[in-house]
Amino acid sequence: MGKGLFLIVVFAIVIIEGLVLHAKYRNYDWKASAASMVNSLIRFGVQVALPISLAVPIFALASEYRIATIAINGAVAFVLLFIAHEFFHYWAHRASHRIRWFWANHAVHHSSNQMSLAAAMRLGSFGRLMGIAAFHAPLVWLGFPKEAVLATLSVTLMYEFWIHAPWIPKLGWFEYVFNSPSSHRVHHASNLEYLDANYGGMLIIFDRLFGTYVAERDDVKIRYGLVEPELSNNPIKIEFVEWRKLFKDLLAARSLRAVLGHIFMPPGWRPDGQHQTTEALRLRARMAAVHSSQHLATEKSGFA
Repeated sequence: MGKGLFLIVVFAIVIIEGLVLHAKYRNYDWKASAASMVNSLIRFGVQVALPISLAVPIFALASEYRIATIAINGAVAFVLLFIAHEFFHYWAHRASHRIRWFWANHAVHHSSNQMSLAAAMRLGSFGRLMGIAAFHAPLVWLGFPKEAVLATLSVTLMYEFWIHAPWIPKLGWFEYVFNSPSSHRVHHASNLEYLDANYGGMLIIFDRLFGTYVAERDDVKIRYGLVEPELSNNPIKIEFVEWRKLFKDLLAARSLRAVLGHIFMPPGWRPDGQHQTTEALRLRARMAAVHSSQHLATEKSGFA
């Protein structure tokens, strides 16, 4: 299936979901969905106009100096590739949230304040120029064919489409091994309880292993979008909002430490220590809760 036909099929699925959700809830955001679909067309145009990738020379080096040659001609080799790919995909996705250079592009995907299949199409247009695919180059160095690695990545990206469906409930035992709509809803949340969690592609096991798994809770309603919500449905503004913030910080930087920090530290890092990172926000929330609890205890003690 060509990319053009693939986009048409996906657009049709997105529109059908929108019609169903609108009929059922009457609060479907058609403007946000339209922005996501236009974004996918822009990204397609950028990839055609700039058919280059920073990962290409890295993959070439990995292939040239590979330490083995692994033929994907049996179930064992396929399973090994799948699990190894999921491992590196987990770290690539985690880096997309924890390194600001990658986040500037990946934030586009999290900018929608509505969870839907349309949101799955909203992706940064400059992913190839960021070099994030290079996280999978070790697979080629280990001996897996480059074509098989890239095909596995494509399959993972297609799998991730359906887990953006907001209407699919928790799936029982499936949740313990595989990434699911429930787990991915948490991933798209901007609540502090959920922030920076569930990075898995098809599997959720590496989140469980490395301590980044967070289950969806019945008592915490998910708030989708960025911590600072993006309210515009202008696809161009959505594409460049985080890049604008990054370059503004870089222009204001007064030291090499500040420059490197703005590029490689997590979003919200500040050279003066007044961080707005996930860790800093959670620490302030805990301190505020402790202060509130102590104040309440003091009031009760005084009343007694």
